[in-house]
Amino acid sequence: MCWAMCSNIFLGEFALAEGKQGGQFYTPRSIVELLVAMLEPYKGRVFDPCCGSGGMFVQSEKFVAEHQGRVNDISIYGQESNQTTWRLAKMNLAIRGIDATQVKWNSEGSFLNDAHKDLKADFIIANPPFNVSDWSGELLRSDGRWKFGPPPPVGNANFAWLQHFIYHLAPNGKAGVVLAKGALTSKTSGEGEIRKALIADGNLIDCIVNLPAKLFLNTQIPAALWFMNRARANGHPRKGEILFIDARNLGHLINRRTRELSHDDIQKIADVYHNWRTGKGDYEDVKGFCASVPLARVAELDYVLTPGRYVGLADEEDDFNFSERFTALKAEFEEQLKEEARLNQVIVESLARIKV
Repeated sequence: MCWAMCSNIFLGEFALAEGKQGGQFYTPRSIVELLVAMLEPYKGRVFDPCCGSGGMFVQSEKFVAEHQGRVNDISIYGQESNQTTWRLAKMNLAIRGIDATQVKWNSEGSFLNDAHKDLKADFIIANPPFNVSDWSGELLRSDGRWKFGPPPPVGNANFAWLQHFIYHLAPNGKAGVVLAKGALTSKTSGEGEIRKALIADGNLIDCIVNLPAKLFLNTQIPAALWFMNRARANGHPRKGEILFIDARNLGHLINRRTRELSHDDIQKIADVYHNWRTGKGDYEDVKGFCASVPLARVAELDYVLTPGRYVGLADEEDDFNFSERFTALKAEFEEQLKEEARLNQVIVESLARIKV
């Protein structure tokens, strides 16, 4: 347990030290937990073609163990193009006793040199690098993976990643992936047509979750989760709808620049999704938070997938207590003033020690 906790701290600090590139190998814990809680990978093949430090695999195995499943019932497959990051992944998995023999490295990456060409995964859980422009798209214009339209060869790999994931899904496979929020609305270089095809032709989009700001350690790019399901046409009670969840108001600050989803936040989102997807729970739309939207309505809005367009604004709470809210904000402001004064004093003392 100690080694596992230390590795999480180490990877988080390393992500900060590496700057923007750090996001390519470290996904914040609460996002990983949310992806796994929604996909529920109890049994089968779990694949991450941009696996970074292996956090998706760690959480998948932890999920199975916590739900009295058999860890040996899942097998993991991964690929990473950064050798240093790949070594971190191998270490991260080894200290937890997770078999990493199918976690591969090559410098070309998943697009040019797919290490698992024939794999059809039951679950894909991934956080590909946001808005990557240098992905060798010019060399792959006629690739068979682009079933829903050729992604732009330069400028953005978001829709190349989405189609790469779909290509590797088994007939009943499900995927949960993190993408920059721009992919929900972009129409440049044919991206709008690909998004339309994923919905109108493929009927693959199950759910979109709009994430709060400040979840990532090293980027301010807003992000959303995409959940895709190849089994929507096979007995899915909501096959003619998409679930939109706007979770921007969830989470709590753990320091001045970083937000985290709590266990209750994660459970709230996952429960809504499972109740909706299975048809067995008591799902209902909640203004400002979630809405089950017919595909025809999505088509009317030109296949834009921003949750805020569909969930609307939350009703004002009747029991809002101005006095309590004012007191809390005043106390928070006073604490910030104290911290500002302390930092100013530190700066003054530091400047005084400088000899000119």
